[in-house]
Amino acid sequence: MSTTTELQQTIIDMVDNTRGVLAIDESAPTIAKRFAAIKVESTEENRRHYRSVLLSTPDLGKYISGVILFEETLGQKNNAKMPLAELAWQQAIVPGIKVDKGKGPLPGAPGDSITYGLDGLLERLEGYKAQGARFAKWREVYAITDTNPSCLGLHANAEMLARYAAVCQAMGIVPIVEPEVLMDGNHDIDRCAEVTENVLYSVFHALHKHHVSLEHMILKPNMIVPGADMRTADPEEVASETLKILRRAVPAAVPSINFLSGGQGPEEATRNLNAINQSAGSAPWQLSISYGRALQQPALHAWQGKVENDEVTQQALLNRARLNSLARQGKYESE
Repeated sequence: MSTTTELQQTIIDMVDNTRGVLAIDESAPTIAKRFAAIKVESTEENRRHYRSVLLSTPDLGKYISGVILFEETLGQKNNAKMPLAELAWQQAIVPGIKVDKGKGPLPGAPGDSITYGLDGLLERLEGYKAQGARFAKWREVYAITDTNPSCLGLHANAEMLARYAAVCQAMGIVPIVEPEVLMDGNHDIDRCAEVTENVLYSVFHALHKHHVSLEHMILKPNMIVPGADMRTADPEEVASETLKILRRAVPAAVPSINFLSGGQGPEEATRNLNAINQSAGSAPWQLSISYGRALQQPALHAWQGKVENDEVTQQALLNRARLNSLARQGKYESE
């Protein structure tokens, strides 16, 4: 099978008008924080059990088309000794893998950051693909201040995303391209829109330079919202501003835009997604999700690290997945 055929088949399996992507790719420090909030120790066994519970949720494949795994999770098995990637695919949920190695300061650009992980990426992707991963995810982060992101920050982060995406496609692996403009700060919604537009322009310019096939990638951007220290915008305003920027900056060739939740609460993220889809009209892309906390939070709180709570954990995840599926179609009614 050619790499182009592989890429196209993954897009077919992941992109439709009802389902979205579940992100359970938290790094070791991040999942430790999530577990600490429910007073559970972040051991390898606890992480394996929790994630296998999520992936074995009955009927999850009705609402979820892909799952982003952490490297550790891709190598783990459930209690029946089935690899977790295979467990996901049993429900037609395409397994994928987070491949970046975290971020640090960008030299020469105070306040901007850069993500690590390009060294050895091709070899790592070969191993991940052998374990069942069919798509990958790489995140670049943009903080908003009066002077950030800088021109250097825009350029450097876009280059990293494009180089990563090009390597993925050469391996027949669909890249999820994630340029996240952070909610942190006291900026207004207009400033978020301005920065996000500049970020997306720079990213797609770099993708073009590196000959990345737009038809065989997925974009994972932030919604346009005010800074976390400011007011909360109503869903209609979020939808209007978000769609305005996407129409300006994202080519129609991209098959799907899967929003990150970016610190929004579960209900807020679902309301905003619903408003976006209600206002989208004849938008050329699917408008979906790649949520982590906004899908997992109720499930994590239901679980509490106890085996006897596994079923209610699955019910909580399935409920949020179902509600987001309705929002994908603009049919969600506020809880």
